[in-house]
Amino acid sequence: MQVKDFTLRYNTGMGKDSKELVQQLASRLLKQRQKLCTAESCTGGLIAKTLTDLAGSSDWFERGFVTYSNQAKNEMLSVPSSVIEDYGAVSEPVAVAMASGALRHSQADYAVAVTGVAGPGGGSAEKPVGTVWIAVASADEAKASLYNFSGDRETVREVTMIAALEALIELVNSG
Repeated sequence: MQVKDFTLRYNTGMGKDSKELVQQLASRLLKQRQKLCTAESCTGGLIAKTLTDLAGSSDWFERGFVTYSNQAKNEMLSVPSSVIEDYGAVSEPVAVAMASGALRHSQADYAVAVTGVAGPGGGSAEKPVGTVWIAVASADEAKASLYNFSGDRETVREVTMIAALEALIELVNSG
């Protein structure tokens, strides 16, 4: 399993601006006549908010799910309770199930899902604050990456949003 090193690039200003990333994503989706959806836990809707900040986003953004609780993940995205119990909410299988579930419960062509520990509490030795899984899915594939971010709650959520946009762009560009 590869853990992506992202925080240093973001914190030093070497990463792209979220508006630029959304514009790039929107352009590609419009060109392909496709739509995307989000399934968010630790970001609480920040990704969907950032996407819909761009006027005209209804042409390519289909819907967003904010599934903060385990029950919401199960009810809204059909993440099996057994998967949450076996692996924990912050895990690769849950992130992949969230992204796949978002696709099944929408009319979207692509999905992104995030689940993590934003802090300041809630971390453990195994999953410290800043542990985030980001999954992307299309009809053909679903994959997740583990990130270990540092910073306060706001920073972890912001960096997660940027990393999620980048993962979506990578998936859409490969499609």
